[in-house]
Amino acid sequence: MEENIDEKREIWLTRVEPLDGESISHFLGRFRREKGNKFSAPSGLGQVVGFGAVLVRWEKFYFNPFPTQQELEALATVVELHADRLRQMLPPIGVGMNHSPIRLCGACYGESPCHKIEWQFKKTAGCDRHQLRLLSKCPACEKPFPIPALWAEGLCQKCFIPFAEMTKYPKAY
Repeated sequence: MEENIDEKREIWLTRVEPLDGESISHFLGRFRREKGNKFSAPSGLGQVVGFGAVLVRWEKFYFNPFPTQQELEALATVVELHADRLRQMLPPIGVGMNHSPIRLCGACYGESPCHKIEWQFKKTAGCDRHQLRLLSKCPACEKPFPIPALWAEGLCQKCFIPFAEMTKYPKAY
């Protein structure tokens, strides 16, 4: 029976390569939307992995309880990555997370279009690389950013300004 599941997975799942520093939320959203995968919700992927709604919490940066090695290995099998690589998309043990607002550095996003896990750390106030404060809402229309799993286009969902073009708005950090 297990061989049958593996054969089916090869037919309908497309591998997605993680980006440097990418958050688990952003990665899971990209994975679900990839041609051939098309999971409409994290719970659908969670069912395939075998632990239901856990991925819904992870996409919203709720890691209490923290993902177990067994959970990471189960997800790693489905997304065809090493569990250690998935672990890199999570916060370090003991580092507090901001669940909201969702934050970003437009300059970083322009260089590598993904949400960085470090942007949600409680201790992170700005981008050390670009010396800019992180944005927590669109600087033009003030709409808060949705969870990174929903960042299909990389732009504000209300006024359509690309995240990469938001670099002219934040204040120096």
